[in-house]
Amino acid sequence: MTTDAHLSVFEQLDLPDTSLTRDTFAFAAQATPAFIHDHCVRSYVFARTHAQNQGLRAGTDYDDELLFVACVLHDLGLSEEGSNSDQRFEVDGADIAAAFLRERGVEERRIAVAWDAIALHTSDGIASRKGTEVALAQAGIATDILGIQRESLPPGLADEVHALLPRQDLAHGFSDLIITQAVAKPHKASPTTFIGDLLRRHLPYGAYPNWYDLIDAAGWGDKPVGVTARRRAETPQQVGTLYMEYLEAGDVEGLVSLYEPNAHFVPTPGTHLVGTDAIREAMRQMVDSGARLKLEPREIRQVDDVALVSNNAILTGVGPEPVLSTTTEILRRQPDGGWVHVVDDPFFS
Repeated sequence: MTTDAHLSVFEQLDLPDTSLTRDTFAFAAQATPAFIHDHCVRSYVFARTHAQNQGLRAGTDYDDELLFVACVLHDLGLSEEGSNSDQRFEVDGADIAAAFLRERGVEERRIAVAWDAIALHTSDGIASRKGTEVALAQAGIATDILGIQRESLPPGLADEVHALLPRQDLAHGFSDLIITQAVAKPHKASPTTFIGDLLRRHLPYGAYPNWYDLIDAAGWGDKPVGVTARRRAETPQQVGTLYMEYLEAGDVEGLVSLYEPNAHFVPTPGTHLVGTDAIREAMRQMVDSGARLKLEPREIRQVDDVALVSNNAILTGVGPEPVLSTTTEILRRQPDGGWVHVVDDPFFS
């Protein structure tokens, strides 16, 4: 590529220059915000680079014009036309692109490939199995928005592309467009898609179903088994109750289940543990010592899926004298509805 400002984007990025690619470029520029259009063009450049890294030859191993079209049109679902439709944005975009290509006399076989590339561009593990153009498009798009495989790009390429087509905080701007659509039309955001996950994070806890909510609502009466069968704390108050029960029963894994994977725990003054492995070892030592714990609730402050808890605690069995403390605990409600520790510090106060 070159950075001569007197040259067009097509010339500077050495884009495939045909009447179809020119029409595609102009159509996408008119239909989507500039930062989305720039993302789509960058996605093609990165997709082409991935093809080169794999030893694939344009015109022989893949249809370069079709790859360009698929990349540049892949976010049409975020256009005004896409927003007014009722499908998930990837499918809306694929349908709009197919109609655009059909109007220009593109063969149905090629339209089908473009449709797959656009509809599946957020589907990891599926797009890569649907053909060369579909796989390359998904790879280029993923590089531009999430940095996947960015280390495989030639040195300086990303900087040159970004100088010509600035990012403009793409990933967050893209997410905002997705959320705006989903809030207006929740049926565009199936709970089992990444769009549904985005929407769920912007709504009060429980306002949008998660996987376990869908299971409960299925009507088949399925009950937890295996790793999901352990009792969960349905309220912040129950965390302390389960903690005392698990400790008395010597259930190390039960105790560990009351902490998030990256939770912070202070077993003794000045000892700060982070993460499941460290917490598991601390719990094992407590169980082996024969420790017992009595918790009396002092205060609980809950806001949506976060709770601040303080207990009066008496820990016995770890030394000659009982250890008295006032705990400071931050709990968070998990996707399955259970409450667990984010921070557990009996000595913070």
